[in-house]
Amino acid sequence: MANIEQGLGLLDMVVFAVYVAIIIGVGLWVSRDKKGKQKSTEDYFLAGKSLPWWAVGASLIAANISAEQFIGMSGSGFSIGLAIASYEWMAALTLIIVGKYFLPVFIEKGIYTIPEFVEKRFNKNLKTILAIFWIALYIFVNLTSVLYLGGLALETILGIPLMYSIIGLALFALVYSIYGGLSAVVWTDVIQVFFLVLGGLLTTWLAVHFIGGDEGWFSGIAKMYEAAPGHFEMILDQSNPQYMNLPGIAVLIGGLWVANLYYWGFNQYIIQRTLAAKSVPEAQKGILFAAFLKMIVPFLVVIPGIAAYVITSSPELMANMGSIAGHNMPTAAHADKAYPWLTQFLPAGLKGVVFAALTAAIVSSLASMLNSTATIFTMDIYKEYIDPKAGDHKLVNVGRVTAVVALIVACLVAPLLGNIGQAFQYIQEYTGLVSPGILAVFLLGLFWKKTTSKGAILGVVLSIPFALFLKFMPLNMPFMDQMLYTLLFTLVVIALTSLSTSEADDDEKGIVLTAKTFHTERSFNIAAYAIVIALAVIYALFW
Repeated sequence: MANIEQGLGLLDMVVFAVYVAIIIGVGLWVSRDKKGKQKSTEDYFLAGKSLPWWAVGASLIAANISAEQFIGMSGSGFSIGLAIASYEWMAALTLIIVGKYFLPVFIEKGIYTIPEFVEKRFNKNLKTILAIFWIALYIFVNLTSVLYLGGLALETILGIPLMYSIIGLALFALVYSIYGGLSAVVWTDVIQVFFLVLGGLLTTWLAVHFIGGDEGWFSGIAKMYEAAPGHFEMILDQSNPQYMNLPGIAVLIGGLWVANLYYWGFNQYIIQRTLAAKSVPEAQKGILFAAFLKMIVPFLVVIPGIAAYVITSSPELMANMGSIAGHNMPTAAHADKAYPWLTQFLPAGLKGVVFAALTAAIVSSLASMLNSTATIFTMDIYKEYIDPKAGDHKLVNVGRVTAVVALIVACLVAPLLGNIGQAFQYIQEYTGLVSPGILAVFLLGLFWKKTTSKGAILGVVLSIPFALFLKFMPLNMPFMDQMLYTLLFTLVVIALTSLSTSEADDDEKGIVLTAKTFHTERSFNIAAYAIVIALAVIYALFW
């Protein structure tokens, strides 16, 4: 790893160019119209409901793993350590719950969007409120953060100015995804996941092997643990300086559940893939495949962050890295430079693969968010309020224009997100102001037939000022605890309002659930048990 020049060499550029050509080629090939047939809204927004399980699972992970993980979570690995991996490992358990208890209801309703489910369960007013909220969230939080972190990575690795890096990533995502819709996004995601896993494993292997030196990779892990034992604690106590970000046992039984259930269960750009599956069992298999992939994500993104911390803390290791070891080096204030910093020391060729993986993480998430933003605006705003009689051809074109406009706005806002120390934690904290209220609405709407529209609307409206109250009062409360208390508060508000305003025993739009609704195949159950056992072993080892 020593004495490698900054930037990409000729071989790296060739590897990266091949990757770009494959992605754009596959995206355009999948996007083509069949002879004599134009794309319908189902074709464009739900891939014709034809996706097999392995495509669903791969696309879920490609949509999820973005710059937030490769850059942001590696940065948190640098600052906090393995404890940040709880977001990934607990997500595997969350996916099982979503697959068994949420997904069958969504698919049975035949919905395009999550706001559409809100209308079927509650009313149009709440649907519109949430649709506008999600469009704003995707543009001003998700798209902008991915573009900013991706641009930061390109700036660190190649020295390209931040704004040019942002524009380049935006154009790449737009070229292959805008015309073909969800089909183009999903089928290129299958390729993206290959690069994600390969690139992540290469970075982890080489970084740890460098620390181990002549003694090898396993010695590198041992030396990392010896040099930074606090970075291998999964459950932090109150004496840990990072306790406010990961407050001890709350990552297992507290506020982390709010973040995970909201993200994996009711997030349009995630759940849209499962709605496009061939059937409920196929969607559930895809969910399980994604859960298994989530189990390995910390080894791809968190371990490199810890390795960067160990290397920068060791004068001997820094000396072995050569003359450019200090270039864009991560610090406590700029931990998000950890992953890009490591890549500049990879050998020629491998750096191209890892750079392709990083780009894959960024553009696949951008494409997913763009498609879901377009889906919500087109189906829940444009068709509902602007042109109810619009045909499929016009709606598809509206979706394309929406994606372009959303991306332009995000590109203009993204550079304003500078000076963030740990972007992953920042995103989680500010999304956490609104997610508890929305989660409460969905949980009660799904599983309590007495829940009324008035209760749901009042709960959502009051949840945000309550969350802001907890955040800005001098309570010194971790944001995960704030999320949990906001969820409990909102559940109480919705329940009391529903009971006081309901004229019948059950709301007329309450969902009738039976044992058959939650029936899962034996293979699903066995795989779910395997994931639970693996999680128990991990937390027992690194408690």
